[in-house]
Amino acid sequence: MTSQPFTVADVMTRKVVAVLPGADFKELVTTMLRWKVTALPVVEGEGRVVGVVSEADLLLKEEFHEHRLGLVEQLRRLDATAKAGSRRADELMTSPAVTVTPGASLPYAARLMATRRVKRLPVVDASGTIQGIVSRSDLLKVFLRPDDEVAAVVRRDVVEHLFPISRQQVDVRVDAGVVILSGQVRDGTLIPLAERLTRAVEGVVDVRCELVADGA
Repeated sequence: MTSQPFTVADVMTRKVVAVLPGADFKELVTTMLRWKVTALPVVEGEGRVVGVVSEADLLLKEEFHEHRLGLVEQLRRLDATAKAGSRRADELMTSPAVTVTPGASLPYAARLMATRRVKRLPVVDASGTIQGIVSRSDLLKVFLRPDDEVAAVVRRDVVEHLFPISRQQVDVRVDAGVVILSGQVRDGTLIPLAERLTRAVEGVVDVRCELVADGA
């Protein structure tokens, strides 16, 4: 049986610093500095996420502090100029928030961050209530998986599954996340599949496949 892939729930930060919609500008800045975060989920009620305020949203006030825009530039940057004149979280936040569920896969979360150009995602349940937050650095945690653990998963989920007869002739070594597969197998047509499946194992940085077919 193959191991279950890691999900957002496995790597997310469960302790979340959030603010209410009525939080003022100074409170937002103070909270970010105190907790050393660059974005804050905005929640209402029992923790339902309604938006996110980031450093970029707050810095618009500084950007336009001494720089007066012409009419054309004002029209082109309506959202930015509106935020520059705002003072509360519900006026500054990006809404609706880009969120992810605890059961989402790590590749999905990474693609969502990339396509929506955000550095972190509030993690919410089916009702939109916050459960945690996942950042780019959280998604990288999987690559800290110990080499011996990665090797054990590759041997169990790939080698023993694809090569039940010749599995004892296959050597699996892992060095800093790089998997080296070597040895002889009976069915050489399965070697490309073995390499692909090994690359899909959580924590694998790269694969060197040196497997050969018997008699090759």
